[in-house]
Formats: sequence, C-alpha cells, structure tokens
Amino acid sequence: MSHTRNWQKVVATTMVIALLAGLLAACSGAPGGPAGGTKGQVDEILQRGALKVGLDIFVPWAFKDKDGNLVGFEVDVAKKLAADMGVEVEFVPTEWSGIIPALLTGKFDVIIGGMGVTTERALKVNFSDPYEWSGVDVVVNKNMLPGLTSLDALNDENVVIAARLGATPVAAAKKYAPKAQLHQFDTDEAVIQDVLNGNAHAAFSSTPTPAFWAADYPDVLYRPLGGKLLNNQPCAFAVRKGDPDTLAFFNAWILVNQDWLKERSDYWYGSKDWAPLLGE
Repeated sequence: MSHTRNWQKVVATTMVIALLAGLLAACSGAPGGPAGGTKGQVDEILQRGALKVGLDIFVPWAFKDKDGNLVGFEVDVAKKLAADMGVEVEFVPTEWSGIIPALLTGKFDVIIGGMGVTTERALKVNFSDPYEWSGVDVVVNKNMLPGLTSLDALNDENVVIAARLGATPVAAAKKYAPKAQLHQFDTDEAVIQDVLNGNAHAAFSSTPTPAFWAADYPDVLYRPLGGKLLNNQPCAFAVRKGDPDTLAFFNAWILVNQDWLKERSDYWYGSKDWAPLLGE
C-alpha cells in the first residue's frame, strides 16, 4: 500500500507541475507570438486574412512608382508570400531607424525589407534563413577626391562620409574609415545628394545602389573599389522572438522559392529595366 500511495503522490505532483507550466506559458506569451502556446503568428495571420509587412523606402527594394503604387523586390516577395498563404498583404512603411522597435511592439508581423543579419539585431529579433545577399559598396565625389583605388584616403578626420541612418553601411563606414566624419540621413536620396552637393566626399550604401548612382552621375561619381564589395551579407525576414512555428514556415517558403527569388533578384538588382517605373 505504501508503494501505491507514493506512486499516486508522484503522479499528482507531476500533474500539478505540468498544469503550472502550462499556466506560466500562457501568461508569458509575447505579443504576436504563440499566445498560450496554442496559436502562433501564422495562425493569427490566417485568421486575420492579411499579412502585415514592415519595410522602408529603398530603391529598388521598395519604392513608389510614378502612379503611387508600391513596387520593388521586397514588395514582390511580400506579395507572393501573402498569396501563397491565401491572404492579403498590408504594407506598413516605417523609417529604418525605428523598424525593429515597431516590429517588437506588434505594428506588423514581419520585416521584409532587405534587412542584413547582424549579431546586434539578432539579440532583438529572430531571423529566417537568407532569401537574398547584399554587400556594401562606395561612391566618391571625383572632384573632391579623384583617383582613389582604396579606402585608405577616406580614413581621415577631414573627410566626410554619408550613409543611411540605422543601416549596415553606417557600421561599414565606422569600420573602414573610423577617423572620418559621418553624416547620417533617413533616405538614400539625402545620402547621395550630400555627395553630389559637395557636402560629403563619399557615400557608403548597400548594393546595387552605389553602382546605379555611379551610372546615373558619371561626371561626379565613381566607385573606387571597382565593383569589389566590403562584405557579402545575408538578408533575412525578421520576426519577434518566441514563435518557432512561424519561423519554420518562413524558412520553408524561402527554401521552395529559391528559383523565383533569384529571378526577381536578377530583375531588380541586375539591371535597371524597372527604371521607367520611376517616371523620371
């Protein structure tokens, strides 16, 4: 009898522990995560009937065409992802410097905006598998610093470098030219205008933007590295932590759409066939 009573106590204690664990899990569910461990973000998206996507304006990642429609590589990716889920897509344009905080507070479900994977960002969000790769390139004002073939001359306290606020080119500028002054702007247009106006000697930006800038303004700009990139960085979807099922779904979607992703990448980044969309 004593063995039977001891066994009953063990079973009862195990059941209580399991119940408490379930209650704790339910109370600790993060916003947009698997609330109570029963519903993940994918389930909420399907129930809502819409995928909310955070992004910022970067040409050709995401921008408005001459008719005011949002277009670009990231827009194509988000639209196809939503279509494959059988839901609508809602874009939530957000300044890049505040896009991770906006994700964490639940303003949208996922960042699909060419976000490079970094250790600092990975402390705040979970990243999917890479769906694109990007690097940092440089353009220089040839009237201010002609004939450069390396970045050595940029590492000078009298040199000014322009870059996008909150983006990975800022980190590259600090790494390769730590002595230089740094002008940071909310838009790519302001970055390159700073160089064209002679207020900055150079601009750091993600590929393929510097190549397009140099082609658009050949009388003013050149690429001192001749196409060599400072890094080759994976880009991934960013989601809130604590929802492995949603992350697994996004990873599966990226895996089965590799050919399609390459085709759209070649179109948006490998040429400027889309340039008439700008209406310039």
